[in-house]
Amino acid sequence: MSKPARLIGFILVLATGAALTLPLLRSQESAAESGTGEGSVIFFHPDGMGVNTWGAVRMMTVGPDGRLNWDKLPYMAVYTGHMKDRLTSTSHGGATTHAYGVKVLADSYGMDGKEPLKSASGFDGSILQEAQAAGLAVGMVNSGTITEPGSGVFAASHPERYAHEPIALQIFESGAEVILGGGEKYFVPEGVDGVYGPGARTDGRDLIAEARARGYTVVRTRAELLSLPDTTTKVLGLFASYHTFNDQPEERLLEKGLLAWPEEVPTIAEMTQVALDVLSRSGRRFFLVSEEEGTDNMSNANNAMGEIQAGQRADEAIGVIRAFIAENPNTLMVMTSDSDAGGMQVLGQPFPADTAPAAASNGAPMDGVEGTNGRLFEAQPDANGVRHSFAIMWAQYHDVSGGILMKADGLGADQVHGTMDNTEAYRVMYSVLFGPLPGHDGDQP
Repeated sequence: MSKPARLIGFILVLATGAALTLPLLRSQESAAESGTGEGSVIFFHPDGMGVNTWGAVRMMTVGPDGRLNWDKLPYMAVYTGHMKDRLTSTSHGGATTHAYGVKVLADSYGMDGKEPLKSASGFDGSILQEAQAAGLAVGMVNSGTITEPGSGVFAASHPERYAHEPIALQIFESGAEVILGGGEKYFVPEGVDGVYGPGARTDGRDLIAEARARGYTVVRTRAELLSLPDTTTKVLGLFASYHTFNDQPEERLLEKGLLAWPEEVPTIAEMTQVALDVLSRSGRRFFLVSEEEGTDNMSNANNAMGEIQAGQRADEAIGVIRAFIAENPNTLMVMTSDSDAGGMQVLGQPFPADTAPAAASNGAPMDGVEGTNGRLFEAQPDANGVRHSFAIMWAQYHDVSGGILMKADGLGADQVHGTMDNTEAYRVMYSVLFGPLPGHDGDQP
């Protein structure tokens, strides 16, 4: 695509954004009419990101008065995400709800606990599998291991979340046109070295060799991904032994001389752009699920700088998707997290020193740029040209319910408004792929 074409698409996004935000409270009839059953769908999942986390990313990227790509998404709803058996979602339980449109137990990977699961439409599988059965092209992208549930449960089901070998096999055997992420070791047999380390498969199968035999173009590095021939129609890309990032506290990374985000791995934006290019090349409608896993894991490690960088990468991917929708308006993007990892908060009060204290007055742990007792973060300038300092506070290491938004753009995006349950992401996506969900009139329950 030429630079002028990209510019025109970007201008269209800006020009239409303000108008699209006006009819947020459309009538039930109009919302139902958005379910055309004639579009493509992108589900983007920046895992673990609450409104508070997006606020920190905004401050560091464009300043407190600037606007991220995330901010510019024209439709949004408050997201409620409880499970059948607990208030706070798990990554695998929440992902299963997104993929199937039904409430499940928290410990569920494409199942309801250990029981088989049908989707809300009655189909014996996820929305990706139903799209594939209907002849659509499908793809999965993840900055973590490709077996991570945010994308993995759309193509795999297993009683145990961490059964990486059989899950990787199911993802591979799904026949998805695009599979991009980490997790190389689950595709390589034990006793064989991959590009990034030894293989871990105990069944002796070399899924990478099998992929080539099945017509996949296999890429292993960022350079290979970004130089794919424009005739590629099936691609398997594995860019790390496990995750493509190092999800450890800042202090530990400094000790080991590691970066949270190695420069040699592709970003989620780059992988998503390639996925859209390949899926579009099929000439068919498509369903793509893309997850930035680092936004969850960095907060779970209480790595404030790594988390902000992860959020910036997620926002870049949103920009890629919005540009695609500007040129392909028959496409819907639904975007949401399922929990608020670590309960990250910005503390912007004046500090007596240039470094963040180790803890707040109530004992909550705090981070600066280098972690505990690190330099204060400095936001980009506000509208008056002032750069403000801040520190990050943490509630804990794990996920909390937090303030989550569901956002949307493109065909059928006007269905996202008000307050919506986690099952409703499925309904909105289903309406654009297949038409109104049986038994639903197009409005929220």
